[in-house]
Amino acid sequence: MSPNPEPQSIQSHLKPKSLNPTVFWRLAEDIPKPLNTGLILTSIALPLLLWWLVTTFIKVDPKFLPSPGNVLEAFGRLWSSGDLLKDTVASLWRVGVGFFFASLFSIPIGVMMGSFPSIRALLEPIFGLMRYMPAPAFIPLLILYLGIGEEPKITLIFIGVFFFNSLMVMDTVKFVSKDLIEATYMLGGNRWETLTHVIVPHALPGIIDASRINFAAAWQLVIVSELIAATEGLGRRISVAGRFLKTDEIFVGLIVIGVIGLTFDLLFQYMLQVSCKWASQKK
Repeated sequence: MSPNPEPQSIQSHLKPKSLNPTVFWRLAEDIPKPLNTGLILTSIALPLLLWWLVTTFIKVDPKFLPSPGNVLEAFGRLWSSGDLLKDTVASLWRVGVGFFFASLFSIPIGVMMGSFPSIRALLEPIFGLMRYMPAPAFIPLLILYLGIGEEPKITLIFIGVFFFNSLMVMDTVKFVSKDLIEATYMLGGNRWETLTHVIVPHALPGIIDASRINFAAAWQLVIVSELIAATEGLGRRISVAGRFLKTDEIFVGLIVIGVIGLTFDLLFQYMLQVSCKWASQKK
């Protein structure tokens, strides 16, 4: 009769063997640059390939889903006529002005709300209330107060960005470690020095990231704002194309907006890397 196996050997046989994680499934770690580049290219190429396959091998009415070739033709037509450039410049100007003024006011107010509980108690309730009011709901009032020019369009973008950005900046500043603030006081710093040399630099990455997120909201609102008696703009271009079932032009407008938004998103990320190198978590 064979001797009884030791308990330790039995547990080693029963214990499931864990697989070593592959490079793809690394948790909270950087992946190799070639893999990162390949995945980025795949995320763009795969949808385009599926789009081409569907429109090539499946009979789809171009009014519902134009082929990539149809969209390229529409792009060339709109670009050669100069309409696409005018629409793009008009939308960029509206988004740029509205977002600039929203950031100009929301970032200092958000920093103050996050730094001083008294300011937060005074403003957070009304800002929270305004945040839940959809910005397009203000369109009738904006037309009544400001007319149908550029002012209501820019103001709509301002309203849609200002309150969200203020509260997101507030949350970023609010969670700055109290140990840093107390250490600054112990080293002889006053409130102003603590605010400008500790709180703001520590929260700067979160402030830039909040602005990056809310810049996307500004682009969503420009489509709505250009429904207010606009004669130029990508939103107007999409709206007019929809009325006449020019789906290829709708795709052109959507793709241009996506490319512009992605470009600015990368610029925000570059700004974050350049201005906040100390906050990088590279190993």
